[in-house]
Amino acid sequence: MVIDSSCKSFSCLSNERLDLIKEVGNIGAGHAATALSTMFNKRIEMKVPFVNVLTFQEALEITGGPENTVVGLYLRVDGEISGNLFCLLTVEQAEKMASEMLEKQGADYTSLLDRMSISVLKEVANIILGAFISAISDLTKLPMYPTVPSINVDMAGALISFGLIELSQASDVVLVINTSLFEAEYNQTVIDCNLLFILDNPSYEKLFHAIEVSDK
Repeated sequence: MVIDSSCKSFSCLSNERLDLIKEVGNIGAGHAATALSTMFNKRIEMKVPFVNVLTFQEALEITGGPENTVVGLYLRVDGEISGNLFCLLTVEQAEKMASEMLEKQGADYTSLLDRMSISVLKEVANIILGAFISAISDLTKLPMYPTVPSINVDMAGALISFGLIELSQASDVVLVINTSLFEAEYNQTVIDCNLLFILDNPSYEKLFHAIEVSDK
């Protein structure tokens, strides 16, 4: 299957294919919730994720617009399915996570981009992004090799543009998985994250071929 640049909504993909991507989201969020429960020492649960394939501009809008400042957890994925994977958080969420984790380690939070805060956020990035990569790789049986994650605070448009520039071929669409993880006891959101997977163009076809869902 080739996704063309006019793809703007669920109608671009069959319900079966969207359901399979949603299942990837469920599995990945479940893995992330389990790992974060250990990390935060409290029960973290997940909500069913929202999944869609959007144009670049539409993806920017759901992050609050291209000029909205966000914290981007980012890594490159190589292998049979390749592309750039982002988890975009609000500044407030990232600060809260960094502060809570540093407090557990007996350290004081001073700045979102100091060495200790970056280390904590990279650990969170490894958990969240790694969980979704593992879910996709397990489902497709295709090897995927993530790089070490990086952290950046910038406007959403600048962060996503960087991901597009890095690709060997410009991608017209973005796979978006919005996932919400919350503290079960108080029903408080821990992470409400937009996962954006900007795939190399050949990887879209590989992904759906690997999960053996035909266009009907």
